[in-house]
Amino acid sequence: MRVVSGATSVSPSRLGKRVLIGVLAPLLYSADQVTKYLAESNLVVGEPVPVVPGLLYWSLHYNPGAAFSMGTQFTVALSVLALVVLVGLVTVVVPRVNHWLAAVGTGWLVAGVAGNLTDRLLREPGPFQGHVVDFVAVRGFAIFNVADMCITGAAILLVVWSIRSERM
Repeated sequence: MRVVSGATSVSPSRLGKRVLIGVLAPLLYSADQVTKYLAESNLVVGEPVPVVPGLLYWSLHYNPGAAFSMGTQFTVALSVLALVVLVGLVTVVVPRVNHWLAAVGTGWLVAGVAGNLTDRLLREPGPFQGHVVDFVAVRGFAIFNVADMCITGAAILLVVWSIRSERM
């Protein structure tokens, strides 16, 4: 931000990055929540539906832990951590984003963290203990959701941005 005649303003390029984040994050968050709703409405736990037989399935699963169902006894801690991360992203990172690749990665990350945090806060068995809805199953790998895809994609983009920004 720069100060102009006693008022604060945001440079047009930085404003554009914030707008990009402001468009991506709610769109991807909505996609996560809608797909979880559809999964719960159309799938049954323990009854996978083949999409690409032998490789990809829709398979409803409620995950109390982190990636690969690790840390199931730390659901409350994971929820608090996600809340702290989301607040930090919105209050510290978003205002400082100054590159389009960082903006895309940040938008994806905000959406992913918010999507899984929503499950943790609003789903059974209760606030900060809720289980995350996962439904995309890759044989021999994991069961995940759109929020997880956003978080993973954001990590990749932010690493690429970090490497590229060092060369600039």
